[in-house]
Amino acid sequence: MQINITGHHLDITDPLRQYVGDKFTRLERHFDQITSIHVILSPVPNAHKAESTIRVTGGEVFATAEANDMYAAIDLLTDKLDRQILKHKEKSVKHQHGH
Repeated sequence: MQINITGHHLDITDPLRQYVGDKFTRLERHFDQITSIHVILSPVPNAHKAESTIRVTGGEVFATAEANDMYAAIDLLTDKLDRQILKHKEKSVKHQHGH
């Protein structure tokens, strides 16, 4: 699994990079067919925005989240992606088994 982190008008520090890596490895425990992850972090007026595109076998999963703190935005983002990946996994399992 390859994680690309981009900062728009934001320097990506080592602790921030480590935090993103730790959070996104949690997603791989639920679904092991993740090909690549692209994360974009950017400050917006009065908030911080985190968005991500995850390429999985059979499609893509996209989510975005905003919060007052960048770490909180990353937490919200990984929670959204976790739910979407589990939903994608359930759909692919049902499709394979014909249910």
